[in-house]
Amino acid sequence: MALTLDSTNVRRGRRRGRGRRALSEINVTPLVDVMLVLLIIFMISAPLLTAGVPVELPKTEAGALSNQSQPLTVTVRADGSIFLQSQQVDFSRFAPTMKAMSDAGYDKPIYVRADGRAPYSVVAQVMASLSASGFKSIGLLTDTGGPSSGIDPTSPPNLASPSGAPMGR
Repeated sequence: MALTLDSTNVRRGRRRGRGRRALSEINVTPLVDVMLVLLIIFMISAPLLTAGVPVELPKTEAGALSNQSQPLTVTVRADGSIFLQSQQVDFSRFAPTMKAMSDAGYDKPIYVRADGRAPYSVVAQVMASLSASGFKSIGLLTDTGGPSSGIDPTSPPNLASPSGAPMGR
C-alpha cells in the first residue's frame, strides 16, 4: 500500500500544529482611542481659532446673542487700525470694499469688535461707513459682565424724558 502525501494535507497539518488561526475581526479599540484623543484636541483648539485679531472688548451688562450664524467681523484695535475678518484694511480702502460686498448681495449681519481703548471717532467712522455702504444689520460686540446701569432688564421701559415730560409726538 502506497502512501501518497497531498500537499494540501501537509499545509493543513502545519497550521494545526501551531494552534493559531488568522483573525478576520478588526480590533476597533485603538481606533476609538485615536478618535477620542482627536476629539479632545479639536475641542480645546476650536475656541482659540475664532478670534482673528486680539482686542480687549469693553464689558457691558447686555447678554449674549442667540443667533450664531457666521457673520462678517470688522475689528478696530486700540491704535485705530481696522481689520476685515483677520486682514488689515486702510480706512481709505474700507468703504469701497464694503460697498462692493453690499452690491454683491451680502446680507448676513456685520459685527464691529472695537477695543475699549480705541478712539471713538474711528469706531463711529467705521459704523457710518458700513451704514452708508448699504448694510442694514450692524452690531457692536461687547463682553458680558460689565458694570450695571441700574436698569432692571425685566421692567418695562420708561417713556418719559429726563425733564419728566412724556417723549414723542
